[in-house]
Amino acid sequence: MLRLFHVNVSSRIAALLASEFILIYSCYLAATLVWLRRDLRADAEVYLIDDQGWLRILTVVLCLLFSLYFHDLYSNLGTRPRELLQQVGVVAGTAFLTEAMLGYLKLKQLVVPAGPMIAGSALNIIALMAWRIFFSRVLLRKMRSERVIFLGNSPMVQEIASHLEAHPEKGLTPLGFLDDSDPPGGKRLGAISDLREVVDRLHPERIVVGLRERRSNLPVTQLLELRLSGITIEDVLSSYEMAFERISTHELRPSQLIFSSNELGPSRTGVRLQTSYSMVIAALAALATAPLMLLVAALVKLTSPGPALLRQPRVGKNGSIFTLYKFRSMVRDAEAHSGAVWATWNDPRVTPVGRWLRKLRLDELPQLFNVLKGDMSVVGPRPERPEFVAALEKQIPFYRQRHCVKPGITGWAQIKHKYGDSIEDTVVKLEYDLYYIKNLAPALDAVIMFHTAKVMLLSRGAQ
Repeated sequence: MLRLFHVNVSSRIAALLASEFILIYSCYLAATLVWLRRDLRADAEVYLIDDQGWLRILTVVLCLLFSLYFHDLYSNLGTRPRELLQQVGVVAGTAFLTEAMLGYLKLKQLVVPAGPMIAGSALNIIALMAWRIFFSRVLLRKMRSERVIFLGNSPMVQEIASHLEAHPEKGLTPLGFLDDSDPPGGKRLGAISDLREVVDRLHPERIVVGLRERRSNLPVTQLLELRLSGITIEDVLSSYEMAFERISTHELRPSQLIFSSNELGPSRTGVRLQTSYSMVIAALAALATAPLMLLVAALVKLTSPGPALLRQPRVGKNGSIFTLYKFRSMVRDAEAHSGAVWATWNDPRVTPVGRWLRKLRLDELPQLFNVLKGDMSVVGPRPERPEFVAALEKQIPFYRQRHCVKPGITGWAQIKHKYGDSIEDTVVKLEYDLYYIKNLAPALDAVIMFHTAKVMLLSRGAQ
């Protein structure tokens, strides 16, 4: 497991990405060389170096890799061949559209000639199909994964083990657990006292400690010896964070946040930096989307009675109240009789136009002005209404801590979790928010903004 941009990336996915970069580049390079050979007046060295042919090919390759990511082909390796062919075809079409746009913008130095572009794309469709099937069905099974055993069998251990079994691309194989009792669920390898014998027999690379009661049961001496022998010893909360990319609140203790090895929460320099680039991004985005916002405002006004812009009080940093702006997506006076209630997935109060605005997230465009006012950042936990916050802080531990940073237009919880209108969904989103706060950095913000763009362009993803 690699850690890039404060996000855990499977070494298998990284290997697939690197191999496909080489494969795609090789296909276009081969097509270019064949094209140059047919043209007796062309010189390969002159074209590739002096005419920057290598850069033209690189532009197409990066476009294809981004398109593969946008179509979730690096998060779902089990796609069926027919669906894979369709998606790879769409990816190749995206490359042609990009080349056409570059030509229209008169960036001829980045455009691959039509001959090698067509031949290289056809070759890539075949090569990517064959390589993906071979990688997922053969190489993925043969690649060595890290063997994991669990000390204890708490509900969190069972959840982690089930998740790792369902996601072999993470490169971690759960072997079973050791526990003095024999509870249902999971594969029991023996008692806690059998730890050394089990390690000698199964040779795990990682041991995750998930005992419910550690005071008298934790084999400290054995764990220390195993740690010094090169085996990774990890607390169950750290394993949970690595597997799910969120911080579990079920067994979380305040001391674990206080004494976290990471710099928990934003530093003053980090806050100033985030404010600076949020302001710049918001200003540029507001200028670029101004015509679209005018069009959306007109559509909302013309299709349903009531104001186009909705103003709502929301809870910001350190519990301060601010006015949030958004395009109205519900009927006028939607809460006149019910009071403040959570919106549901197929909420009948949502107008037909509002349904599309929510799906494309266009209703949130006015929040760019909240960022310019300093109430919000581009990335952060989503701001909630004061009525909900007052109730949630009483029911959910650590909920207050999500207000230690500015709320955002988009966030880690929004791209990782589905739309939710229950306490359980709110707890999961809080866990994602705590992960974001713990790992807050410009690189993580960039990952979130890039993923949000994917959700908006393709009209799918978490909310």
